[in-house]
Amino acid sequence: MIYRDFGNTGVKVSQLGFGLMRLPIQVDKINDPESGKYINESLAIRMIDCAIDHGINYFDTAYVYHGGNSESLLGKTIVGNKRNKILIATKSPVWKVNQSSDFDTFLNEQLEKLGTDHIDFYLLHALNINSFKKACQLDALRFLDKAKASGKIRFAGFSFHDDYKSYPKIFESYDWDFSQILYNYFDAKMDKRPGKRGFEYASKRTSGLIIMEPLQGGNLAEFVPDEVKEIFDSTLLKRSPAEWALRWLWNFKQVSLLLSGMSTIEQLEENIKIANDAKPDTMTVVEIKAIESATKTFMKLRSIPCRGCKYCMPCPSGVNIPWIFNCYNMSQMFQDSPGPKKEYNFFSNPASRADKCTECGKCEEVCPRAIPIRQKLKEVHDSFTR
Repeated sequence: MIYRDFGNTGVKVSQLGFGLMRLPIQVDKINDPESGKYINESLAIRMIDCAIDHGINYFDTAYVYHGGNSESLLGKTIVGNKRNKILIATKSPVWKVNQSSDFDTFLNEQLEKLGTDHIDFYLLHALNINSFKKACQLDALRFLDKAKASGKIRFAGFSFHDDYKSYPKIFESYDWDFSQILYNYFDAKMDKRPGKRGFEYASKRTSGLIIMEPLQGGNLAEFVPDEVKEIFDSTLLKRSPAEWALRWLWNFKQVSLLLSGMSTIEQLEENIKIANDAKPDTMTVVEIKAIESATKTFMKLRSIPCRGCKYCMPCPSGVNIPWIFNCYNMSQMFQDSPGPKKEYNFFSNPASRADKCTECGKCEEVCPRAIPIRQKLKEVHDSFTR
C-alpha cells in the first residue's frame, strides 16, 4: 500500500480509504425499502479485516450511514489491537443539531458506538452555505476546538456538498485540518461540487484533501458507455473503467487519499491492487489524452444542451428545470444506470417534477441556448415514468 502525507497533520494515510457507506446488505433484504439498515455483518467484517491486512488504515463512516449501523459495525470489527492499526473518520450530522449541546451528545454517542475514546478525523457532515451558517450559530466551531482540546477528536474537517462559491467561504472561516470534496474526471468536466476550481483551490492549501465519489457513485465503474470504453481500449492498456478513474485521481500529488465505498470482496481486492502501485505524476501523455477524450465523449452523449445556468429559474410553477435536465442527461451518458430514474421518481419533491409544467413559456424566453424547454420536459417525464 502507498501512503501519503495528510496535509500538515504529520499523519501518513493509505491513499485508498475505505468508505463505509455502501457495505454489503443481507441478501433477503435487498428489495426492502430500508435495506440499507441491514448490513451483512459477517461479510462486512471480513472485508474490513481484509482491508486492514492489506494496509488500508483510513476508515470513513458517519452517524447516519446504514440507518445508523455503520459506526456500530466498525466498532465491532476493531476490538483489541485492531484499533491501533487504523484511523477512524466519522461525521457530525449537522442537520440534526437543534442546540449547541447536541454536538457533544452526538459525539459521545459515536464514541460509544465505535468503542473508542477518540476519533482521529471528525467532520461536519455535508456542509453547504446554509447548513454551515446554522452550525456557526450553534457554536460548532467552538465545539470542535473543545473536542480537540479534550482529546475526543484529533483533527477537524468538513465534507462539502455545495457549489464552488461556498467552498472558499467555509474553508477560510476556520483552521481546518482537512476537507472532503466530490471529484472525479467526469464531474471535473461538469464543474460540480465544487469542480475543478474547488480542487485547484484546495490543492494550494496545506490542509489534507480527501476525495469522495471517485467513481461517481459507481457510474464510472459499472455504467460507462461503449464509446468511452473504446477510447480506453485503444490505448492497449488492459484496465477496467474503474482503474482509469482511480489512477487519474491518484496521479495528483495534492490528493491525500480517496474514499471508495466498496460492497464486495472483489471490488476491495481490485482497488487494493490498483492502490499498491498508482503513484502521482506517472500517467503518460497517452493516458491523460484518453481521459480527456472520454470526458468529451460523455458530454456529446447529452441529449439536452443545458449547462445549468439557471436563467430559467425560478419557474412560476415550481418546476426544477436544470435538475430535471441534468437527471435526463445523466441517464443518457451512463447507459443502463438506474440512478437518474430513481432520483427523479423517489428522491425528489413531486411538486418540482416535469409534469407540473403549465407551459407558460417564460423559461424559453430567457434560455440562452434556445432549448425547447416545454417539449423537453414532457419527453423527460414520459421517459422516467413509463
